[in-house]
Amino acid sequence: MVDITNKNTSLRTAIAQAVVKVSKQETITAIENDTVPKGNVFAMSKAAGLLGVKRTPDILPDCHPLPIEFTEIEYKIDGLEITVLFTVKTIYKTGVEVEAMHGASVVALNMYDMLKPIDKGIEIHAIKLLEKKGGKSDFRDKFRKDLTAAVVVCSDTISAGHKEDKAGKAIIEKLEKCEVKVNEYVIIPDEKDIIQQKVKSYKEQGVDMVIYTGGTGLSGRDVTPEALLPILDRRIPGIEEAIRSYGQGRMPFAMLSRSVAGTIGDTLVLALPGSTNGAKESMDAIFPAILHSFRILKGARHD
Repeated sequence: MVDITNKNTSLRTAIAQAVVKVSKQETITAIENDTVPKGNVFAMSKAAGLLGVKRTPDILPDCHPLPIEFTEIEYKIDGLEITVLFTVKTIYKTGVEVEAMHGASVVALNMYDMLKPIDKGIEIHAIKLLEKKGGKSDFRDKFRKDLTAAVVVCSDTISAGHKEDKAGKAIIEKLEKCEVKVNEYVIIPDEKDIIQQKVKSYKEQGVDMVIYTGGTGLSGRDVTPEALLPILDRRIPGIEEAIRSYGQGRMPFAMLSRSVAGTIGDTLVLALPGSTNGAKESMDAIFPAILHSFRILKGARHD
């Protein structure tokens, strides 16, 4: 089963279809007049579909158990064909296209079972996904491709050569995946004036985002927020909340981190935790969605 623990939840929607083709008009008439011996075909098949969609992970081993929060089943009759439209919605980390296709197939199969005593020529066709929404695929290639970043590691021990930096490298890896060019990567000690000087310099150079890692904890030397907050033009609380919420769902000490997000002019400034996992999870929490901010800060131009 694919690991989805790093994904964010979002509204996911899928619409699938199945086509049931009967061999004679009398079958359609019996369905419409509710004279099929086994009962009401549409109502019974809908019930079967509702049961079936909730059992998808019991049938298909790689499907994750997930909350089915909405299901709609529609029927459209065109001549001797009955099209089943099956819609599924959830707010979760993974999509529901397989659930929708499974539900549509169960509806169609139940219709076949109910109709076979009166029609031996029934066929099931065109089980397929018609539409899916939600998740990262909806936002692919909608962000600017000319963005630049500077990554600043704030750590006395790393700057002194006593420890290797891994958090900054994890941030760079995520930026590269999001097609953001890293102009500079530096390691500095936990000093307010140096932290402030760096962000001001990058702002003057026109760097789009400056990402700090480290110095957001509670020790006396953790001064990154104290350095950045006085010089930010505006804070972005939603980004800070998203980082903490995402981290808290993965480890109980994330609430102790003092991550910061804001802007200086049109430069986005982030201060993330200094631990490797903390930095990586913070990036997972907000990227690539955070890149949408540059449609506002710098305009909507695309490469």
